[in-house]
Amino acid sequence: MEMILVYTTFPDWESAEKTVKTLLEKKLIACANLREHKAFYWWEGKIEEDNEVGALLKTDVSKWKELRETIKELHPYTVPLIARIDVDKVNGEYAKWLEEVLGQ
Repeated sequence: MEMILVYTTFPDWESAEKTVKTLLEKKLIACANLREHKAFYWWEGKIEEDNEVGALLKTDVSKWKELRETIKELHPYTVPLIARIDVDKVNGEYAKWLEEVLGQ
């Protein structure tokens, strides 16, 4: 098992929760943490300011490609961030739980 974290953002709680629940049902992730935050970014030539919901998704590297494609299909943004973060170390108990949940 090689754990990764995947980070993405959503425009609102509804789209974040709907997407996360679908990813859980498909066993593409074992867990997700959602947090609202203020976002500042460039869009169409000007600086925008908005509220977003950040999602930290926990999974195994073997799920990466399917997870990325599923997020793209479900995501409301035209250009969503889908960032993979490789986890160097994780405690054994959590790694075992992750494997069990994902059916590895």
